Amino acid sequence: MDNQEKKYRLSEYLKIIVSLVIVILLITSSGCQSSAQTGTALGAGIGALAGQAIGGSTEATLIGTAVGAGVGYIIGNEKDKKAAQSHNYNAPTPLTGTKWKVVSLVMKDKPEYEWMTIEFRPDGKVINTRYEPGGTKTITEERYRIVGKTLIIHKTNYIINAEYKIYGNELIVTCERFRAVLQRL
Repeated sequence: MDNQEKKYRLSEYLKIIVSLVIVILLITSSGCQSSAQTGTALGAGIGALAGQAIGGSTEATLIGTAVGAGVGYIIGNEKDKKAAQSHNYNAPTPLTGTKWKVVSLVMKDKPEYEWMTIEFRPDGKVINTRYEPGGTKTITEERYRIVGKTLIIHKTNYIINAEYKIYGNELIVTCERFRAVLQRL
């Protein structure tokens, strides 16, 4: 094997090692809170490795990454849906039977409101009552469940995974889309 061929093989091995490191970092540091997120990260990593192994080029690696991420998301999202359907919503949680007033809400497109309450019912429903300027009252009903330190709020067309912490009469809920501080009523 000549010097040029050794350099080529070394660069190919380096690409594979870098891809593996990226996969490991995605899986361990992303803090995925849903199977869809985990599936996307894992699928992207496996797709990148497969693309590199099959095509041996940067383009093949990128195509493998995109296809793997898409397939991983679809599989993970279906797993999330099945978990929501099979969940026992009558099982008690640390939030079951509590009602809270929103004292702080930080988010990009924050709705206008004078005050807002969140009620976690024993049947797995969370009721958001928003009192808007001018006297309008908007009530939203969603489902909720808790897995570890994650509060999962969902309807048919969306799912929100948020970290929650209770400090006495204060509840802090944080996710990518918002951060809320609530006070127990």
